Amino acid sequence: MSDASIEVTEIDVDGGLIERLSADPPACVVPLLHGAAGEDGALRDVLQALGLPFVGSTAAAARLAFDKPIAKTIAERAGIATPAAIALPHSTFRELGATGVLDAVVSSLGLPMIVKPTKGGSALGAAVVRDSAELPAAMVGAFAYSDVALMERLVTGTEIAVSVYESHGVAISLPPVEIVPPDGMYHYNARYTAGLTEFFIPARLSQAVLDECASVALLAHESLGLRDWSRTDLIVDSGGTSWFLEVNAAPGMTETSLFPQSLTAAGISLGGLTGQLVRTAIERGR
Repeated sequence: MSDASIEVTEIDVDGGLIERLSADPPACVVPLLHGAAGEDGALRDVLQALGLPFVGSTAAAARLAFDKPIAKTIAERAGIATPAAIALPHSTFRELGATGVLDAVVSSLGLPMIVKPTKGGSALGAAVVRDSAELPAAMVGAFAYSDVALMERLVTGTEIAVSVYESHGVAISLPPVEIVPPDGMYHYNARYTAGLTEFFIPARLSQAVLDECASVALLAHESLGLRDWSRTDLIVDSGGTSWFLEVNAAPGMTETSLFPQSLTAAGISLGGLTGQLVRTAIERGR
């Protein structure tokens, strides 16, 4: 990631980060942490407190997007379809009794469902539940990554990711990526093992459906107050409805990540785009 007019220095996020940033303040910071460390808003709060311009969403917007139930609620209020879900903290099961709570959840949402941590990424702690007997283990898996678990009605169809970037304040959608994991579940290994998952760009859907996916991603980006770049994850069912699952304020930037693949398909250089966003962030800071 570089630009002919920008000098880039890579810095690890550790105990010496604040001292390094304070001793030699950069013109702009580009947070490239994916997952909790990069999306829960904490690092962005620190950068804001230090008065450093940075690329990406504000701390407040990142927190909203990172909390899946809150993001789903905001998206639904904006008119976006999202699967029915129930989010419950671990304490609810202790106080009310696990059996009764789980029976009520199954009665409300039905099966199959997917259980996942409300805060987290890369499908860690997520499991598809097709039988009530599988639900307790799925809950334990989700609670290993978060104090609150999200139980969501499972929508089957084509898994789609739509990335968005901003140019001079205008949000633009990139070609939707169709994700075809080896066993139907886009789990951690399927995300980060090169060659394990197939990707089709643009997704193999009608132009009308592709346009709808792009509209949903743009609306999610706008309604959650995101900035500079984001990625929205969707499922398109057999009827062509685009179901919102979650949005990432800090899209992954690895060689197997979806945002860079979409940029390549659109003929856009990641370095060139990042350079443009850096200049925008510097101007914003002024």
